[in-house]
Amino acid sequence: MKKKDREVFLKQIFWEVVGSAFIAGGIYNFAVQAGFPMTGFSGISIILYQLFGVPVGFSTILLNIPVAILCYRLLGRHFFFSSLRCMLISSLMIDYVAPLLPVYSGDRLLAALCTGVFAGLGYAVIYMQNSSTGGSDFIIMAVKNLKPYWSVGKISFVTDVIIILLGGFLLRDVDGIIYGMIVSFLLAIVVDKLMYGINSGKMTLVVTEHGKEICDVIDSCCGRGSTILQGQGGYRCDNKQVVMCVCNNKEMYLLQHAVKEADPASFMIILESNEVHGEGFRTIRIGEGETQAKNSAV
Repeated sequence: MKKKDREVFLKQIFWEVVGSAFIAGGIYNFAVQAGFPMTGFSGISIILYQLFGVPVGFSTILLNIPVAILCYRLLGRHFFFSSLRCMLISSLMIDYVAPLLPVYSGDRLLAALCTGVFAGLGYAVIYMQNSSTGGSDFIIMAVKNLKPYWSVGKISFVTDVIIILLGGFLLRDVDGIIYGMIVSFLLAIVVDKLMYGINSGKMTLVVTEHGKEICDVIDSCCGRGSTILQGQGGYRCDNKQVVMCVCNNKEMYLLQHAVKEADPASFMIILESNEVHGEGFRTIRIGEGETQAKNSAV
């Protein structure tokens, strides 16, 4: 294995451990002790734990096997083996590491909120490595592969509702269903915000008569490229230049002051950009099969 490949591999394992730790804390230290239905295959494992005392991590592995085999062809070899590794890490975290930490036994609503946040952070970190914890994640990523324009959080929410309802009815806990819905909804929001928020930014349109000078100012203050568009004033029909640039929040603050200092007569519009792809911005591959990943790399 080359040095670069080894570094990438170790970095992926590190983030998988971090994500698994968050998931384990959310499930064992909050969800299990609160006694409300959990999402995904973890939710089914909790049902088995509550009814028969089967260890959560062990039952999660057993449930993963048939689904993993079915999704292997669609998601590809790399994603499959990364998910198996991450599944083992998360299961060990739940069964052996999380029990060493304090368990929250207070208000169930607070437990639901903490579960959603902790688990959402964990799943998002793992998804961003183009991996998963297996189980229902295989199903979520398979759907994402088929419907790439759907967000991971929304797919997760839809698939989790069935498990939450099932767990609530089996355990005869209507309050648990409500808390489970809160967990699922909050988890979906955290996952989407963290995963897609990393590619967000701000876009500015600067209407000026000194387009080249403004581009030089932008390059010197924040190192971002820009594009000059040709425009025309609506009242006097005089020629204008519109400089377009996309950057992050901190850079936009610096850019705003630098442009106003360079051309006080300029007119600036700043817009929120939900996602930005291209040079200078990180691209995240989520739930891509090997064929799809190769095509996107060409």
